[in-house]
Amino acid sequence: MRIHAWHVPATRVTALAGCTALVLAVTATTASATGHGRSRDLARQTLAAHDGWASEGTGTTGGAAAGKDHVYTVTTWAGFRAALAAGGDAPKIVKVKGVIDPVAEGCASFEAEGYDFDAYLEKYSPENWGLDEDLSGEPADSPEGLRAASAAAQDEAIKVDVPSNTTVVGVGRGAGIRGGSLQIRDADNVIVRNLTVEAPLDCFPQWDPTDGDGGAWNSEYDAVVVHGSTHVWIDHNTLTDGRYPDSTLPTYFGRTYQRHDGLLDVVRGANHVTASWNSFEDHDKTMLIGNSDGAGATDAGKLKVTLHHNRFEGIVERGPRVRFGQVDAYNNHYVVTEDQKYGYSFGVGASSQLYAEKNAFSLPAGVSAAKTLKKWSEAPLTAKDNHVNGKRTDLIAVHNAEIPEETLRPGAGWTPTLRTRVDPPLLVPVVVALGAGAGKVR
Repeated sequence: MRIHAWHVPATRVTALAGCTALVLAVTATTASATGHGRSRDLARQTLAAHDGWASEGTGTTGGAAAGKDHVYTVTTWAGFRAALAAGGDAPKIVKVKGVIDPVAEGCASFEAEGYDFDAYLEKYSPENWGLDEDLSGEPADSPEGLRAASAAAQDEAIKVDVPSNTTVVGVGRGAGIRGGSLQIRDADNVIVRNLTVEAPLDCFPQWDPTDGDGGAWNSEYDAVVVHGSTHVWIDHNTLTDGRYPDSTLPTYFGRTYQRHDGLLDVVRGANHVTASWNSFEDHDKTMLIGNSDGAGATDAGKLKVTLHHNRFEGIVERGPRVRFGQVDAYNNHYVVTEDQKYGYSFGVGASSQLYAEKNAFSLPAGVSAAKTLKKWSEAPLTAKDNHVNGKRTDLIAVHNAEIPEETLRPGAGWTPTLRTRVDPPLLVPVVVALGAGAGKVR
């Protein structure tokens, strides 16, 4: 467990010591605050009433009603896929025991016959190909065509659909998924809990010479994607780059050979999602809510997401970046480490209505609170009673004063009502460190 101190004046040390004692006294109830508590079986627990947007309407029960013949314990990726596919949308519980890995045999197992990465680099280098034309017209037997075929094989192998009325839950403290992508697509009533998910590593990123100034490598695969689905509860998971942080990625053509996409994306008209008590670690583009400025026909009035008691540590950006949705973000802890790249935490995008309250930020020297917000489009937000290094800070005022070219408009135009317990922001760093992530659910 990592508990990072935040910088506070000496006069507040005594008060904070009292706060820490209070946190220790209430930890037992805090860690289980998101569950109904009517079942001691973790796999049968359901989302509590009023616990975020996923509790709206019918609420979120996942596979709690599954009969004994629809409860599966899996130890392999093949078994996991088979269990999820069994029984259609009938309530089911899938328990993951140990670590399952769809890429255990390595990237070479997906390579199309004739694929040669060195040949790819040779043909599409800026010196040989230039920067004016993308690779979309390349034939199937070209280096790009063989890369695309290899990528299709990985796509088929690592993605798995999670159907409606399903609970996916890790058994004990060591359960996890390495390199797989959970696709919660066009489903309703899904719960994912107590898993350590190592973000998929794209084995075959594509070079796009026309992307930006000088080209870029583009990767696929989110760790978890909620696509067009409703009533989804993502709780007490650890999502991370794990063994393959961006700092280990090589550079080709003067650009990072990017092999990661998102950790948790909520897109394409998805609605009524609660993400609680998760730990998001060591990742760049972490959470996207709404994938396109032009998706209003699909996303307007949807993308209602609650984020509470999550820990974001070593995150470069998108914690989250929001388009269209009414997003309630409270009691989250954002930890920016000394040596990491940092862009922003909250991204204000097209037609978004972000409500950020009682969050805590731990920022190192040299990183201003103004950077916690980023304006992508003209949209209102509420940011109130947030604390930076133990001090209450008006994030909008600081941002507007230091970055006047991105002036933000206060007032999201709505007030969240679907909340259970709300902790004082001074307690948030300790409460979240004690309770967030896989292996800490009760």
